[in-house]
Amino acid sequence: MQGFPATSEAFGAAPPASVLPASAMRTLATPAPSPAGRPAAVPAAVDVAVVGAGVIGLSIAWRLAQRGLSVAVFDRAGAGAGASLAATGMLAAAAEHEPGDPELLALALESQRMWPAFGRALEAQSGLSIDFRDSGTLVVALGRDEVERLRFRHDLHVRCGLATSWLGGPQVRAMEPGLRPSVAAGLFCPDDHQVDPRLVMTALRDAVLASGVGLFEHCAVEALDFAGGRVCGVETAAGRCRAATVVLAAGAWTAGNLLPAGLVVPVRPLKGQALALTATAETGTLSHIVWTEQVHLAAKGDGRLIVGATVEERGFDAAVTAGGLYALLEGARRAFPAIEEMAVEAVWTGFRPSSIDDAPILGATGVDGLVIATGHHRNGYLLAPVTALAIEALVADGKVPAVAHAFGLDRFGGPAVDREIENVELENAGLE
Repeated sequence: MQGFPATSEAFGAAPPASVLPASAMRTLATPAPSPAGRPAAVPAAVDVAVVGAGVIGLSIAWRLAQRGLSVAVFDRAGAGAGASLAATGMLAAAAEHEPGDPELLALALESQRMWPAFGRALEAQSGLSIDFRDSGTLVVALGRDEVERLRFRHDLHVRCGLATSWLGGPQVRAMEPGLRPSVAAGLFCPDDHQVDPRLVMTALRDAVLASGVGLFEHCAVEALDFAGGRVCGVETAAGRCRAATVVLAAGAWTAGNLLPAGLVVPVRPLKGQALALTATAETGTLSHIVWTEQVHLAAKGDGRLIVGATVEERGFDAAVTAGGLYALLEGARRAFPAIEEMAVEAVWTGFRPSSIDDAPILGATGVDGLVIATGHHRNGYLLAPVTALAIEALVADGKVPAVAHAFGLDRFGGPAVDREIENVELENAGLE
């Protein structure tokens, strides 16, 4: 079995709303339901139970299985049916970097360095391509009024030692001739790459199954199991699964009703609307990911051009709105006029799991046996390898690597765990 190395030197969500048509959102294969319409029986016990079968949950499960641990993954829907299949698949540590978060930049750069080995191992085990593209990202200023803000971003990149380069308008157009002639300047981020989320999720699903992981889709975890003052498994509609460790990796739904009383996980859904267009020989497409102040555009190997994504504080409102679509189409047309002739293949919404500081929450929770991996905001794909590494190190070796130390739940003032676990145990036992 081929794994991925431990360092960069070598390596329960509802589905997104989909329109025009639903079949355009590729459906991952799922196990057939049992004759009674219930999920297959869950194992009596495993070393680790993972709640959430998105890119984060499956990456963690894959890594733990390669350490020789028995793992079961549970999801209320299908693999990737939450934010993971609604994503663009950008691996953009530089383009995403904002002032004031050096620890997050270090984490993102480490994960970005891990991605080539992670991707090769994933393709080797699954036998599938993930459309990893290392052509880099262009961040562009479309008018003179945007140049000053782009200059500020470039200066920030220089101070942080990022390998980005300043381009004049003609240089940008030489790299992407289809961009609007008025493009004024750009930053080229050569180390920012991309993958196709649909292919990654299919490959991850196959890889975890090949590694011996039990994958229980359409099998919601209804409660955590407690004994002796610690979490010791999960309760599902198909039965109880005992586990020495439970990992909560349910994205924007992590802060739901599974948490023990008093444990606060500051994660909220941040709605995003996106769409897919179909490029043709006549329209042409893009060779790089292109970012503007309004949108990002990412061409995929199957001819789709993904345009994303709005940022909306709307809770779990899954509606595709006229305003959202207009903003995406106008932003894309302003940069790449050829989109006017492209067919709209699909539109959808997703819910980014965003913490109050927009950084991931990784590691211990203050409740024995309960580990968390959530809050990845816009960077779930980028941070998947380093997150899997951090959780594997915690579960198997008892501590997270130094690069992930700053991302514990305790940075929010300590996990506010009310010791009502004994009451939960009584309730689970039917004594209250």
